Amino acid sequence: MNFVCGKCGKTAPVSTREPKCPCGGLWKLDFTPPKFSLDDICRDEWSIFRYRKWMALEGESWRDISLGEGMTPIVRLDKDVLLKMDYYMPTLSFKDRGAAVLMAHCKSIGVDYVVQDSSGNAGNSVAAYAARAGIRCEIFVPEGTSPKKIDMIRAHGAKCTVVPGSRDHCADVCREKVERDGVYYANHVYSPFFYEGTKTYIYEALEQLGRLPERILIPVGNGTLFLGALQALEHLLESGYIPQMPEIIAVQGENCDPLLQAALRGEDVPADVTPRPTLAEGIAIGKPMRGREILAYARKYGIRFVHAPEEEILPARAALAKKGIYCEHTTAANYAAYLQYCKEYGPSPDCLITMCGAGLKSDH
Repeated sequence: MNFVCGKCGKTAPVSTREPKCPCGGLWKLDFTPPKFSLDDICRDEWSIFRYRKWMALEGESWRDISLGEGMTPIVRLDKDVLLKMDYYMPTLSFKDRGAAVLMAHCKSIGVDYVVQDSSGNAGNSVAAYAARAGIRCEIFVPEGTSPKKIDMIRAHGAKCTVVPGSRDHCADVCREKVERDGVYYANHVYSPFFYEGTKTYIYEALEQLGRLPERILIPVGNGTLFLGALQALEHLLESGYIPQMPEIIAVQGENCDPLLQAALRGEDVPADVTPRPTLAEGIAIGKPMRGREILAYARKYGIRFVHAPEEEILPARAALAKKGIYCEHTTAANYAAYLQYCKEYGPSPDCLITMCGAGLKSDH
């Protein structure tokens, strides 16, 4: 199995330590999963790896890495909304889906030290699974990151470096270290193995419900859940397992929306925006590195972007809490965006919304 550059088409073995192609393009996986069937799920495995037949995995390193991530329940909020409770994960966020696969890959190729930049949740996941794998780890986070996320990262034994400035500047600082020191960049945006984990979100929902909802709302910052979900949905379409693509609703924060602005203008690349302070820290990405891929999917399937209004995030969080759902601010932004979408486009029944991060992680 090889990596293939999404820009120039050059290939490299997946064992390479290079985070991207020399031309600057990001890697994709030269992998075509076999046809999907619910009958082929490994029902003896109670984690995302029950879907490993359709994941780009080599070897059995995942067996020692998995923390039982996945298989999170779907609960009904009201007559129109289903919630996928992905904050039930080992590190309390959906990022465990991708981190488990990425760290299993790192272990399989002998990586002993990784670095990563994150707004908190992905860093926490990578730190936890790196600890599980016996891999040393350093996570870079921007100033303003929730203190409890930083505490969790350090609790796993990782070094956590707080970088002054924006989330995008934090990424630049981390990538400078990768270039300077030649360390492995275990990044949830760069590595296509991360998406091999996040795509299980769709397989899991299909297995649990016996169908897919008419609408699936997905938050988009760097697009790790969005891209994994779309890969899985295309796989189901190609397998003839679903007749059509569900309506995908893509969420961006009102104060940081380069993809939404580009979609409105019909542009192929993310718009230049100046991120403003926001409660939705998890999707506050001014320069999404896979923005072209995200926008290409949006054009292909007529995906609508919608704002999570900043002033509606806390009311949405409170409304969810009143129904027993205590989520972090970025997660509440998903529900705020759903309500905004209904205002703009009318009633939107049978909608699946991810509850991607737990509330205690953003009480600050």
